[in-house]
Amino acid sequence: MQDAHPSDPAPDHDAAARTHFGYAEVRLDDKQTLVDDVFHKVAHRYDVMNDLMSGGLHRVWKDVFVAKVQPSKRSPFKHLDVAGGTGDIAFRVARAGGPKTDVTVLDINPDMLGVGRERAEKNGLARQLTFVEANAEELPFPDAEFDAYTIAFGIRNVPRIDKALAEAFRVLKRGGRFLCLEFSHVEAPALARIYESYSFSVIPAIGRLVTGEAEPYRYLVESIRQFPAPEDFAAMIEKAGFQRVGFTRLTGGVVAIHSGWKL
Repeated sequence: MQDAHPSDPAPDHDAAARTHFGYAEVRLDDKQTLVDDVFHKVAHRYDVMNDLMSGGLHRVWKDVFVAKVQPSKRSPFKHLDVAGGTGDIAFRVARAGGPKTDVTVLDINPDMLGVGRERAEKNGLARQLTFVEANAEELPFPDAEFDAYTIAFGIRNVPRIDKALAEAFRVLKRGGRFLCLEFSHVEAPALARIYESYSFSVIPAIGRLVTGEAEPYRYLVESIRQFPAPEDFAAMIEKAGFQRVGFTRLTGGVVAIHSGWKL
């Protein structure tokens, strides 16, 4: 066997790694570009589609989710909402905390951020919000910067979830809370069958009707099925350093709220 020369470049194992993009297998380094293309196509109809796909339930889920943030109204509160381009979570946090709450909305997709900026102006919340285009795996913030971190329906689209969780831990202050709202695994067999049929038959059809695109919504449905079970994702959060990790299922397990503390 021939020894490697000291000057030879190290093999790029990460570039050769594989991951899932929906049900397809792709190079790990390619997934982000594919995900970006999905959200570029649906950005301007994203919130309308959320209402149609969930029958408005996403609003209830988000209200329950944000109620757990509990921003302080008496002292400055710095909040980071990741993959929150269109502003749904950020607006709720800003309103709940009042004028002493500053919310940074971070998203890798400029089209989603553009929608969020427009909505913030219309809702009179532009002064409380800062929009940042960046990657969840490499947050452009110093250590211990934020009091709370949220990510809603975004973590399953991150190629390297472990890196995103490590970054969440890094930028939170001691005593800060990580909260994640994500689609989960339906428990009841009867509901699971109905949900499966609806997801793969109805949602792509609605997507085609409203946005002219069915494939992005087929990917989104497939990505839900590929996401870890709540117990497995909780273990990933613990591995990132968080304590008092737990999760709460909503709507029979259609979605789950995961949380952990940096203590």
